[in-house]
Amino acid sequence: MEAERARRFSFAAKPGSTPLRIARSEGVWLYTDEGQQILDASGGAIVVNIGHGRREVAEAYAREAERAAYAIPPFATESRVRLVEHLVDSWLPRGLTRVGFTSGGSESVDAALRITRAHFHCAGEPARWKVIGRDLSYHGTTLATLAVGGHTKRRAGFEPWLVDLPKAPACYCYRCPLGKSYPSCGVACVDEVEAAILRAGPETVAAVIAEPIGGSTAGALVPPDDYWPRLADICKRHGVLLIADEVMTGFGRTGKRFAVEHWGVTPDILVGGKGLTGGYAPMGGIFATEAVVAPIIERGLEVMFFTYSAHPASCAAADKVLEILERERLVERAALMGEKLGKRLARLLGHPNVGDVRGRGLLWAVELVADKATKTPFPTATGLTAKVVAAGIAHGVFVYPGGVDPARDVITFGPPFTIVESEIELIGERFERALESALERVHR
Repeated sequence: MEAERARRFSFAAKPGSTPLRIARSEGVWLYTDEGQQILDASGGAIVVNIGHGRREVAEAYAREAERAAYAIPPFATESRVRLVEHLVDSWLPRGLTRVGFTSGGSESVDAALRITRAHFHCAGEPARWKVIGRDLSYHGTTLATLAVGGHTKRRAGFEPWLVDLPKAPACYCYRCPLGKSYPSCGVACVDEVEAAILRAGPETVAAVIAEPIGGSTAGALVPPDDYWPRLADICKRHGVLLIADEVMTGFGRTGKRFAVEHWGVTPDILVGGKGLTGGYAPMGGIFATEAVVAPIIERGLEVMFFTYSAHPASCAAADKVLEILERERLVERAALMGEKLGKRLARLLGHPNVGDVRGRGLLWAVELVADKATKTPFPTATGLTAKVVAAGIAHGVFVYPGGVDPARDVITFGPPFTIVESEIELIGERFERALESALERVHR
């Protein structure tokens, strides 16, 4: 009966499967209702930054829920005003002064796309509507965000409903889609973004959207240092808005408050999510320059909100999470512990089936291959990633599954910033055992 109850909540559960039942969580640990202790090496879906079980966040949420359970998003509440001021004064890249909130990352990107279209519609350039995305990218599960994204698995079956928008190649040095090598390539992949704009017709292009560091789609794709400055210049020259999707990387994950800060770039619109509340409440954010918003205000066009945008208690939780990140210097800690996690995972490069280890801060990925010399992936039917994740749980570590062809089998790591060195070593040890267990099943 308990297994059947657990299955009912998910549309994705396979017949006969039972979801893992989590009874509680604390620090970097998950505890099942059967007493198993699992190291959360991925912070859930790369969400948890300040660690599980922080009472002061729960108390901040509860106080605000009692004071103002709900207020329509355009109304001002103390928690909303306080959070906006906190973000603009202490967190956002300079120039991003307009703030909006949603219930999560997909809604935030969707809203950013609508704001982009509204900007050009109100600025007297209605022909600009196309958004250039990239292959091996992920921006959300709404129809608009699937359309701009390049996650083929999640787009599958929905193609009739998706607008056919231009795509540029991913910045994927391990398997360069252009057949080149860095640095002799001259970062040709960023030139391909400009080529896509020119093919589409610059007068029809509204924006380019990109993750500063790729998420779990292909696994922590870190671009060369000159990629983002050149991308910003390309967009500026063609009058195209630059949207940075930092749903996964924002709020400290890569060792900077936002990943664009690694390259000194301020986008026209920045999208945040996961780390804004550290998993304590559903929330996302859209942050824009005054120049983006000005034509919309001048024309008096309404950009419709979502029902739970800027939910008062979620705002209070977010404000408290930001306070903890600052007080405990957890962004700096993410950079420090990220170096240690990267070095521990790099030890796996001696394994015959570990093709690449890549990442920045506390966002890392391991790409698994059948043949290291040729970078040949395992057959799709092998289902290696799922086997590794299942074996990890059995060995007491949860890692995040990823991968889309040609990066077929990718394991992503993104633990809470509060992790300590001994726990990083445990991640390495338990993942190694999980990988061997999964490969044994493959080779039976």
